[in-house]
Amino acid sequence: MGEAKEKLRIDKYLWSIRLFKTRSQAADACDKGKVKLNGTSVKASKTVNLGDEYDVKTEARRWVIKVTGLLDHRVQYREAIQNYLDLTPAEELDRVTFEAATYQTGKRLSKIGRPTKKQRRDLGGFMD
Repeated sequence: MGEAKEKLRIDKYLWSIRLFKTRSQAADACDKGKVKLNGTSVKASKTVNLGDEYDVKTEARRWVIKVTGLLDHRVQYREAIQNYLDLTPAEELDRVTFEAATYQTGKRLSKIGRPTKKQRRDLGGFMD
């Protein structure tokens, strides 16, 4: 069993620490050059070592992580965060919160748009 732990693929690691929802998404990110070790893109089969620092771009945000533990299976978020250090610069996190605040949810703002039932009744009385 110890032998299997020594060789841990980067796609499996990124999936197990919950940066990606599926392992294939993690592998795709590697193939598209969104996972970098020391500024160099890595393949999905790259072996993860303790102390490695990866620059990872997910759909949500950019991460800079340092490997502190090797996880070969997906675990709860509480356990997962103990296996890496988040070194993402603060300005990147600020940019993400700003984007999240301005993100269009598809819901209309209240008080604008179609009239409510009460407003329609009032309009009806007004129009007749």
